[in-house]
Amino acid sequence: MGKYVTKRVGQMIVILFLISIFIFLLISFIPGDPVYAMLGEEVSAETYERVYQELNLDKPVVYRYFVWLGNALRGDFGQSTQFHRPTVELLMERMPVTLYFTFLSFFISIPVGVLLGVLSAVYRGKPIDTVVTLLANITACLPQFWIGILLLYVFAMKWSLLPSFGFTWPWEDFGNSVRTTIMPLFCLAIGGIASIARQTRSSMLEVIRQDYIRTARSKGLKERKIIFIHALKNALIPVITLFGMRLGLLVGGSMFMETVFAIPGMGSLFVKAITSRDIPVVQACVLVTALISCMVNLITDILYAVVDPRIKYE
Repeated sequence: MGKYVTKRVGQMIVILFLISIFIFLLISFIPGDPVYAMLGEEVSAETYERVYQELNLDKPVVYRYFVWLGNALRGDFGQSTQFHRPTVELLMERMPVTLYFTFLSFFISIPVGVLLGVLSAVYRGKPIDTVVTLLANITACLPQFWIGILLLYVFAMKWSLLPSFGFTWPWEDFGNSVRTTIMPLFCLAIGGIASIARQTRSSMLEVIRQDYIRTARSKGLKERKIIFIHALKNALIPVITLFGMRLGLLVGGSMFMETVFAIPGMGSLFVKAITSRDIPVVQACVLVTALISCMVNLITDILYAVVDPRIKYE
């Protein structure tokens, strides 16, 4: 296990190194002069010269990259050209909001999706299977931003039951926090519930046909124990892969939800940085998202052995 984790961490470092090169070259991909592209054509000569020096554009590309990488490893991603603040301060303010919604929706979608998938598989061909499968197939195809706009129209504009924008932490105002969280959380969780339910149903249908399940039934074990102890544990291997993919998608894909509901998270910051060509913020958001995704994939691989002791790492 130790050798495997070390090897995976090494691979993760290589991947992040390659991603960092691509992220840095974003400046080179901007058409024309990067400073004018970021600040506009009407920028003063003093501001132009200051930003030009900050970006080290008078230095060779290789030198600029290693300077930027060294600063990034120390937590210095430069100064935001849009907010005129250190980029790391913006990330420290916005990231907790994104992670709050990400983990909250993640830990809601897992038990609900697994439970619906198990029920659908156990009662295959019954009305509950038809309803779960139909709803899962429909919601899995609906775009997240479309669901958000629909909820805004119905619950905020039409019925005026929920606020249409903003976010409040639970310890600041619990009632308002619940009201501002319901719609964004539903948008993030509904897709995960649908995909997990479909994958769990497929895995369970394959497992419950195995010989050891029939043997367990012939020994007189209770059906609940057979399903949740013997069948579900063996069916979770492909579902765990989906867990990791889903968590990575939630971190990177929260920009749609945060933009629709005007939530001050990292996703909305990313969108604003792209539209305003705030390169330091774009670079920091992409690098942080890549780091979180790599860590999630590593944890997912380790969980395989926890669920199935037959899996050995070499």
